[in-house]
Amino acid sequence: MRYIAITALCAFALMAQKYNGPRPPKPDVLFLQHADNLLETEVSEAQEQQPKKNQILYTVEGAASPVKTPLASPIFLLLAEKLDPGRLQLYKLESRKGRREILFKRKGDAARPIRLTVERLSRDENLYRIEVYESLENGEYSLTPDGSNTVFCFQVY
Repeated sequence: MRYIAITALCAFALMAQKYNGPRPPKPDVLFLQHADNLLETEVSEAQEQQPKKNQILYTVEGAASPVKTPLASPIFLLLAEKLDPGRLQLYKLESRKGRREILFKRKGDAARPIRLTVERLSRDENLYRIEVYESLENGEYSLTPDGSNTVFCFQVY
């Protein structure tokens, strides 16, 4: 019984801790966290094309994102108003023909999202920390809400 009471007290103490780190200046935009500095991701709309019957190609203008991070496992902060952080998906993009693109196939070798973890940092506001679960190779990446063409792009170098 004592063990349960101590565990409950520790859990309440952890929940009561306030987040004291940097806060995104804009809602519904992902920010890369570099220590106490926040770097706004490149926000754009992906263009959808259908090159073949069972394929969908999404493209983003520009060969590379101007937003760069040296971190192989980047951390993002999000102040959510309309954007649901649980619906975010991370994909690696390929640079071709002066643009970034990803091809989705309805059958077979389909592009798969890279795993993320989402943690709510503040009970008072919708502040979330989004971490990449695995190390990323150098290249172009995009976070996008499932079912949306809005993209938050960055580059790992």
